[in-house]
Amino acid sequence: MKQSIHIKGTVFSLETPRVMGILNVTPDSFSDGGKYRSVDAALLQAKKMIAEGVDIIDVGGYSSRPGAAEVSIHEELDRVIPVLERLSIELDVVLSIDTFRAVVAKQAIEAGAHIVNDISAGDDDVTMIPTVAELGVPYIAMHKKGLPQSMQDNPQYGDVVAEVYDYLKQKKKQCVDAGIHDVILDLGYGFGKTLEHNYELLRRLTEFQEIGAPILTGVSRKSMVFRALGVNASEALNGTTFLHAYALQGGSSILRVHDVKEAVECVKLWKRVNGL
Repeated sequence: MKQSIHIKGTVFSLETPRVMGILNVTPDSFSDGGKYRSVDAALLQAKKMIAEGVDIIDVGGYSSRPGAAEVSIHEELDRVIPVLERLSIELDVVLSIDTFRAVVAKQAIEAGAHIVNDISAGDDDVTMIPTVAELGVPYIAMHKKGLPQSMQDNPQYGDVVAEVYDYLKQKKKQCVDAGIHDVILDLGYGFGKTLEHNYELLRRLTEFQEIGAPILTGVSRKSMVFRALGVNASEALNGTTFLHAYALQGGSSILRVHDVKEAVECVKLWKRVNGL
């Protein structure tokens, strides 16, 4: 499996797992909606993440939680571009843009982002993959079934692992054929999947290493954690940390998280356990 990506011509190693901190500049994200809508608040949160050891900060202006409201391209740009411009000027950290729209991805990279993180893997905007290839940046391609507004309405699979595996394998080939050199894959926990689907994917995570691309895991405070425990999202940190450790053991290269300090500690202890 590929153990590095390239950020502005320099090698960004994935030989040991990395932590990606979530910075939602939206009013309605499920865990931290509304906290970081101003540029100043986003900057303070980014500085906190850096102090806690974050490797990548993922900026998003479109909530993809189940049932989320539609957001115009203009609104999404208004939310993310000022934040990315400020962070890129004031901080020395790798930045990712969380968007499924090619026009947002392009302007975000121009504003200082280094990676495009796309929940639709190019399916919701056919110009995304060629745009990312032209930009020459790493691309995170995620599996989802349906649209955020309805994706959790009784999702059905014959064999969820086989379907997600085949999709991501084909998506990686499509990206490489288009000229994207650094592809990262995300199984899309919670995106058109039941609780049972999510845990089946996590149990068999090691199988996805055969595709030959780094794996990003995004389970932080999701319903697969808090519903399984009978708590709410605000009480899901302990369960999240356990699943992070399990995902690392399954070969995940990047953890996408709300709680950076705890995830960084999880990686440190995982490295100790594995003699790294």
